[in-house]
Amino acid sequence: MNKRPIPVTIIAWVYIATGAVGLVYHFRDLNGGSVFRYDALGIELVRMTAVVCGAFMLRGHDWARWVALAWIGFHVIVSAFHTLPELAMHCLFFAVIAWILFRRDAARYFRTAGA
Repeated sequence: MNKRPIPVTIIAWVYIATGAVGLVYHFRDLNGGSVFRYDALGIELVRMTAVVCGAFMLRGHDWARWVALAWIGFHVIVSAFHTLPELAMHCLFFAVIAWILFRRDAARYFRTAGA
């Protein structure tokens, strides 16, 4: 079996932690007031996606790294409607995550571990 690269492990655990913290933090928004908040449900689904991506990247599933890249790409698009520093930070995160997940050793890991 191909050994998982340490940067991939770190990225996967960051996704799991980010998603889990976001799930807990935004959970109270689901029951905020008398009207059911559909946007809060969407936020929870986005957070759950991060947890699932992280868990399956640890297992070596190739689709998980693509969904993880789409997840951070979604945040780049959303941050375009916020401040310029926030957009710049999300773009930097996107570039670093893409570089880590698509390096030669990571590609080899995802090709062999998830098969």
